[in-house]
Amino acid sequence: MRFIRDGVHFYLIGLIILSLGIALAVMSMLGASPYDALLVGLYRTFGFTIGSWEIVVGFLLVMGNAIAARKRPEYFALITSFITGVGIDSWMFILKFIYVPEAWLGQSIFIILSVILTGLGIALNLQSQVAPNPMDRSMLVVSELTGWNVTISRAAISVILVITAFFFSGAIGIGTLLHAVFTGMFINFFFPFVIRLRKASLEKWSDAERQLAK
Repeated sequence: MRFIRDGVHFYLIGLIILSLGIALAVMSMLGASPYDALLVGLYRTFGFTIGSWEIVVGFLLVMGNAIAARKRPEYFALITSFITGVGIDSWMFILKFIYVPEAWLGQSIFIILSVILTGLGIALNLQSQVAPNPMDRSMLVVSELTGWNVTISRAAISVILVITAFFFSGAIGIGTLLHAVFTGMFINFFFPFVIRLRKASLEKWSDAERQLAK
């Protein structure tokens, strides 16, 4: 029951959906989000897998956030990077056996689904509040250090990521712009629904707990 109360199921389902959205963006060949574009660039330059670089870059962000904020590293955040990394590689492996879009129509469908699922996955993950996302934590650290609001801080980090991804031949394209513009909108769109779903889940948990207490 504590599994439900703490929102771990929202956390895991959110990361599974998020990793599917990332995999769809990569396979669309139309560009991924700024962060994922960098992961693809590192994969193209040094090898390994995109999921592996998710874990490596996540670790570097955790350490960088700790140094910048002068706090102890949030090693628990590495769980998020690990699950997401495994999810990306798993989804890409599965999708290659189902359908690989080569025409513009299929690629467009993939990138649209990617933006929608990424927004849903992040909304679920944020509602769970189980483990922090290294990238989101970086946004908050930059905001605290500079005094900028969260939107400007995220935009600044995105610009740096896109520039870095460019030098590593990352997956930059129209999909990168779509993610930058519309992912936040879908997060806001799904968030009220996720909140209601979370409340309903907690109510069921409370009812079950009362039944056990009788």
